[in-house]
Parts: sequence; structure tokens; C-alpha cells
Amino acid sequence: MLLASAVVVWEWLNEHGRWRPYSPAVSHHIEAVARAGPRAGGSVVLGQADSRLAPYIIDLQSMHQFRQDTGTIRPVRRSYYDPSSAPGKGVVWEWENDSGSWTPYDMDVGITIQRAYEKQHPWVDLSAIGFCYIIDFATMGQINRQTQRKRRVRRRLDMVYPLVSGTLPKSQSWPASPGAAAAPPVPACACPQCLLVMSVKATVSAAGPGTATLQPRKAPPVPPAVPKAPAPAPGAKMPDGMATVRGSLKPLAAQGGRRQAASTPTLSSASSAASPPGTGSGKASHPGLSTLNRSHLQRLAIAQSRVLIASGVPTVPVKNLTGSSPVNPALAGITGILMSAAGLPVCLTRPPKLVLHPPPVSKSEIQSIPGISHTCRKTTKKQAKKGKTPEEVLKKYLQKVRHPPDEDCTICMERLSAPSGYKGPQPAVKPDLVGKLVKCGHVFHLHCLVAMYNNGNKDGSLQCPTCKTIYGVKTGTQPPGKMEYHIIPHALPGHSDCKTIRIIYNIPPGVQGPEHPNPGKSFTARGFPRHCYLPDSEKGRKVLKLLLVAWDRRLIFAIGTSSTTGESDTVIWNEIHHKTEFGSNLTGHGYPDINYLDNVLAELAAQGITEESLAQERD
Repeated sequence: MLLASAVVVWEWLNEHGRWRPYSPAVSHHIEAVARAGPRAGGSVVLGQADSRLAPYIIDLQSMHQFRQDTGTIRPVRRSYYDPSSAPGKGVVWEWENDSGSWTPYDMDVGITIQRAYEKQHPWVDLSAIGFCYIIDFATMGQINRQTQRKRRVRRRLDMVYPLVSGTLPKSQSWPASPGAAAAPPVPACACPQCLLVMSVKATVSAAGPGTATLQPRKAPPVPPAVPKAPAPAPGAKMPDGMATVRGSLKPLAAQGGRRQAASTPTLSSASSAASPPGTGSGKASHPGLSTLNRSHLQRLAIAQSRVLIASGVPTVPVKNLTGSSPVNPALAGITGILMSAAGLPVCLTRPPKLVLHPPPVSKSEIQSIPGISHTCRKTTKKQAKKGKTPEEVLKKYLQKVRHPPDEDCTICMERLSAPSGYKGPQPAVKPDLVGKLVKCGHVFHLHCLVAMYNNGNKDGSLQCPTCKTIYGVKTGTQPPGKMEYHIIPHALPGHSDCKTIRIIYNIPPGVQGPEHPNPGKSFTARGFPRHCYLPDSEKGRKVLKLLLVAWDRRLIFAIGTSSTTGESDTVIWNEIHHKTEFGSNLTGHGYPDINYLDNVLAELAAQGITEESLAQERD
């Protein structure tokens, strides 16, 4: 059913199949060009609305975003939301990432949070839309229900997304409305990006007589919505990178819902393209793509690239039908669209080959690692620890404070001079007692610390919720499995002076135990065995020894919701990054990476695993 009014949010598809919204200002800019119709040229330069998006251009005919400096192409879409929902009020919900900057939630998650906020709920549980997170409005924090990790969230006001009224289009095709072609012409922009786009169109217009009609064709189906955790990997990226959350979508008729267009865009006729300089009236006829044969298109691309290279415009290698030529990225995108429409094979870039595994290795070539006994470790089910109550465990790490400081308890956010504000199951501790952790000196209600311990792994360890200092030996909830490790006679990129340590993790599916999110429910184990790689250097062997400690403490994996597929109750990595590409680094999980070994040592230290841990394991 078509609605009378809606707000328009333009979105782009990231590499994980999640639609990420452009900001209100950028959406207004895209919508203005779309409504102007073909006279605006059909190309949107995002840098005009946000300088951080300077490399990006959107082609409205194909509904794709093109990044000039890398050649990356991504689909875009025009989505509709209820005007009474968060985007219709200019409300943006964001979480604080590891670098201290703020990242907006996906639109459907932001709408869910805003709906609960408007109803004055004290918190909202996102598990209903597939995420293991709670948003606490009292503390403005996001809490991971599995790890208890907390991040700050905030609600801020921005521009309202553009509003459309009347009969909404049934598709996302461009022009945006039947009457758009009658709109007054938009003044041509003089920025280098727009001049580049228009120069290519002008060259095509001057190539010969005729009219071009591109037959509509169906776009590949958009993958179905898969819930994704909003918990982030460090740092938010611009629209060519990874983004965070995704949730189930509601119909627009419901509060906060969105109506998605029924079909994907198709290529329309190439009428009203910009005329070349000097044509005066701008009525020059347009070339028929059927008259531009393979060699004509090649000569056009190469000739334009030579001019652009001479003027200092950056280039990237582009594969054409006879080989590789340095073609300007924006020209490459437009030429690719033209060649694809004419039925000619084209590849915008010559991507490096993904090399996940090394060449085949025989058993005789596999070597054990000097200084490390055995070549395999197994873990079994967690053994229940008996005899110590939470109060007895915490007593080792705390000093009682008789005169609490005039500040808040960062767990319950009540004053330390007042009783604890924890409202859950009541521990056997008086709510007004206050204690100080002996290492870091942070002060909390004892009531709150006992409650936090009871909600965790109950392994005899405690982690300060303020500074993450670990007391005792932290263990995890990794399910049973096997870890193999050995040396293979091949070198990693960037480490040509040594061989490679290969680690093979294998965890079978099973049933969740009492320490897992859903005890008694089965869990899946996708992608096993998983192969990981380290250089066989002094530092690489040090990392392996610490990874063995992490494996024994069940900290490498956990059971939760996959940030890649959105599947819940499955085995996931547990905040210790591994390199799973042997001979490339296309996904960011390969080599060369000069900082990886130092970064993973820091991640292990954050789990309480350092060189001191090696001595403890020997004792």
C-alpha cells in the first residue's frame, strides 16, 4: 500500500550485506539531485555535502556508488520511513567505538531504541531483533549480555531526513518522479569531480549521431536481511568500509517502520545528457551505443585517461579488452557502465587474488615448534568450581571503605554515600557497603560488585568495570575443541626471512552449557577447521605461547551472534584477532601487517595474558 508521506533515507550496501544510512545532509543532497531529474546530470558528488566523502560519486541510473581512489562500486537504495520515527524527527542514536569516536546505529536499530526511549522505558533489550545487547537509558550505556562489556551511547539531534508526500514511486528508478523532467535546470557545478563526469558524458555525446536506449534489466537480488550485532570492531569507516548493526525491519504502517521499494532500479534512456562545450543550444543528438563498437570505447577510455593523467588526476589500473591501461577512476566507472550496457565484458579493477591457504604441504615437511611441547591441545567442558561464595572471592581483591568519596558508583550510577541502586536478585551483602579494588583503586558498592560477579563467568576472577584491570585468572566460555600448531616451509608476505607457524582450530557443534547464553540449546560451529598463521620468528613464537594460554583458559572463542552472518547461538571469535589469510590481505585478516603482532599482544594483555602468565602456567 502506498502511503501519503514518508521520510527518505538513502543507504549504501556494505560488504557484509548490511544497508548503512547516509547522514541527513548527504541524503538531502542526493534527493535534491534525484528530484531534479536528468537535467541534473544523473551523478551525485557526495563531497559537495560532506568533505569526508570526497572520493565518492553516485550514478543514479544504475543506483551505484563509485569510489574514485579505489574503484570500489556499491549498490545504493532509496528507503522510506514513517515521519514519526527517529529519522523523521532528526534523532540519531550512536555508540562510542574503541577509538573514542561515535558511530551511528543502523536505521532500524536506531528506530527501535528511539521507540523505547519515547515510551520512557528504563532500558530496551535488543535480543528481540537478534542482538545480544541491552541499552540502559539511565546510564546511557550499551551492555553486551554475554561479556558484560559496556559502551557509552548517546542521543543527538540532527537534520530531519527529506520528506516526500503524495503517491510514492513503486521503484527506486531515476528520475524520482514523472514530473521531475519539467524541473528547471540545475546550475552546473564547477568542482573537478563534476567537470570530470560531465567531460566524459560530453565526449560520448560528440561521438556520433543517433539515440541510445538501454534496455531495462533486472539487478541481482539483494540478499535477505540478516541480523547483525551492533557491537563494533574498532573504528567506523566511510561508505566503502564496514559498519555495524542490522535488525529486523517493520512495515512503514507500524510506528518506526520502513517501506522498501518493491523493485531494484533499471537503466533508463540516456536522454538529456550534458552537451559538449561549444554546442550552444545543447540540442546535439546523442550517440547510439550500438554505433560505439569495442575499439571505439577503448579509444575513448584511453584518450580521456591520457588527458587526465597529464593534468595530474590520480589513476588506477583498469582491465580492458586488450590488457591494462591507467584510467582515471571516475572515468573507469562511467566507461564500465557504458560497456556493460553495450554487452561488452569489463572489469573496473584488476583485484589481487585472495590467497587463503599456502601451497600443499606434505606430512614430512611439517615440523614441530622448538621450545613448545606437543603439537596439539584439547579443551573439555568447564569444571564447576566449588567451595567459595562470591563474597569470599571478592574479599581477596577489596578493601572496605568507611567514608565513601562523593562520587557515583559506575555500576549502578547511584552516589556511593547512598545505598546501591541495583534492582536485580539481591546478594547477601548490605546495599550500603562500599569497597575499593586494591590494584586500581576504583571504588564501588559491594552489592554491585557481587551482582556483577554473579552475572559473569563465576570463575574466581574479577575485572574492574572502569579500567578493565583483571584480578585473579580470567577464563572464558569457549566450547570443547582442539588446537593444532606446527611449522610449514613457506613464508608469509612481509616475513620472507622465516617460515610460517600454522594454527588449526577445530570446534564441533554441540549443546550449550550453564555458562553459555542459552543453556541446553544447541549451537553451531561454522567454518571449522579454521586455519591461522604467524611468522616463525621470535615474536611470532611468543604470540603462539600466549595463544596457547588463552586456549587453555577458554578465551579464544565464545558462543554468541556472528558479526559476519548475523547467526545466533554459534561459535564466534572472542576479541583476540587472528590472521586467516596466508598470502594476501584483502579482508584485513592477512599479511603484510607490520603492527599485527604488537596488536595481538595488546589484545592478549587485555584478557590478562602476559609473559607472567607463562610463568604461572609452568608453576
